Amino acid sequence: MPKIMVVDDDEYIRELVATLLKNERFSVVDAVNGRDALTKADAENPDLYIIDVMMPQLDGFELCKLLRQYYGDRPILMLTAKSDISQKAIGFERGTDDYLTKPFESAELIMRVKALLRRYKIESAQVISVGAAIIDRESYSVTTGGEKTDIPMKEFELLWKLAASAGRTLARDAIIEDVWGYDFEGNERTLDVHINRLRERFPANKCGFKITTIRGLGYRLEVPE
Repeated sequence: MPKIMVVDDDEYIRELVATLLKNERFSVVDAVNGRDALTKADAENPDLYIIDVMMPQLDGFELCKLLRQYYGDRPILMLTAKSDISQKAIGFERGTDDYLTKPFESAELIMRVKALLRRYKIESAQVISVGAAIIDRESYSVTTGGEKTDIPMKEFELLWKLAASAGRTLARDAIIEDVWGYDFEGNERTLDVHINRLRERFPANKCGFKITTIRGLGYRLEVPE
């Protein structure tokens, strides 16, 4: 049973979200602010975090950044009243996986939680099947239509990152940090060049997926229906 940590200084919201999750048979632990969440993270080891942005002591943006720094890739859903694009951009840059604004529909919250848990399971795997392509992390190869292709390491890491988060928007800065590292001294054009190379190597009509530019945010790998 997946365990979910709900972090919000509003007691009503914590209880509401906890009830919705428990009705879906999730295990729930709550935290009253960011500091409280960090204190409980080691002992509770949640599978997913749902966090508010506006909180005392440590806001959701800083909490998200610290969770990514110290607790790896566990999925994070920001649940907040801040709906403008600039705030969403900050959230994605700090490492959130998804963003849901208040007030929210109960069914949508549950759907997003389940989707994030599925994606996390995929990210932990060694092989990803996306569209007509099979991406193998052990051999660092991509197979489409029975044809195996070996590609440069950074292109593979970039493709893996996008495929593991298929359908999810990844911020430019987050991609650069994950693929090239925190001490990367190049420029953003490096990412654009690698994206274009992947598009050329794996055209949508052959591979069944496409890499879409999300203006002002980053990139998203999509599998057309």
